[in-house]
Amino acid sequence: MILTIQLFAGIAERLGTSLLEYEYTESPLTAALLKESLALAYPEAASQIRSSFLAVNQEYAPADTMIKPEDELALIPPVSGGDGTGGSEDEHRSSLSEHRTPDGMFMITKSPLSVEETTALVITANHGAALTFVGTTREMTGEQRTVHLEYEAYVPMALSQMANIGSEISERWPGVRCAISHRIGQVDVAEISVIIAVSSPHRSDCYDASRYAIERLKQTVPIWKKEIWDDGSEWKGHQLGPWNPLDNL
Repeated sequence: MILTIQLFAGIAERLGTSLLEYEYTESPLTAALLKESLALAYPEAASQIRSSFLAVNQEYAPADTMIKPEDELALIPPVSGGDGTGGSEDEHRSSLSEHRTPDGMFMITKSPLSVEETTALVITANHGAALTFVGTTREMTGEQRTVHLEYEAYVPMALSQMANIGSEISERWPGVRCAISHRIGQVDVAEISVIIAVSSPHRSDCYDASRYAIERLKQTVPIWKKEIWDDGSEWKGHQLGPWNPLDNL
């Protein structure tokens, strides 16, 4: 069968394409078998492929997930959002500047972010506490100077995963509201890359839910960060050991 696999971040850069047409002649085919077949077919990217997760129809796929020719497939390297898109290639890497979930609470955009607009989404008459986390581009990391960051996203899946974070927060802290806005494209030094706003009747839930949201975003949302320096660049991935977006916090 002929499979179409979307590639992102460092894998796309290494293989020189964001859309891979791949023929697999044996069956049945699982997510694990497909990853290993790709690693053998593209040894120059084998380590990146093996450390990635396969997404099937915009959901992270366990190793035993069965693959069908009509599935929407994407290879998801370790994510790095928070510290560019579902359907065809053009749809996934759309020229549209803004994408939102139907309820408007979760957004990915190429435009500058507004703290006030994101925070306003969670303010309600019955909540006495609101907390907003703002992530910006830092210039110096040790002696390394960052010129700017570039963010890339698998937009429809990223929005779905953001909405999942909101649902998880509602289950853990009933009544808490959460909104997340993330920028893609170039983000200069001191500019905002991500805003997480939460509100609740009492402040303790706000603090807990805000920390949960940023950690979960960095674990599960398919957004990648490329650091551009004076003398080079590097895609940044998960920094906390083996990456498994299916783990629970």
